[in-house]
Amino acid sequence: MNIQIFGKTKCFDTKKAQRYFKERGVKFQSIDLPRYGMSPKELESVISCVGIENLIDSKARNADILKYLAHDADKLQKLLDDPSLIKTPIVRNGKIATVGYCPDVWKTWE
Repeated sequence: MNIQIFGKTKCFDTKKAQRYFKERGVKFQSIDLPRYGMSPKELESVISCVGIENLIDSKARNADILKYLAHDADKLQKLLDDPSLIKTPIVRNGKIATVGYCPDVWKTWE
């Protein structure tokens, strides 16, 4: 398994995801999403798994802006420009990805 966890340092679900993998002895790479963001290819890979609407953090400060963007390409660009709009944690295992705390899905990866 090649696990990557994209998250925010103050996100409770990100900490829970990290703890989930630590408790099972699974090595993972932790990436601070607001600081480092995601590459366009990484983000497109996650969107192909979960859909762009599931990736938007509705609790984020400027999330309402995304409602007014008609095209997914515009939403994608806004998410790349402002990673704080992305819901966390994003957990990737190769080309498979989840958004949020999803231990039931992660069990199937083991």
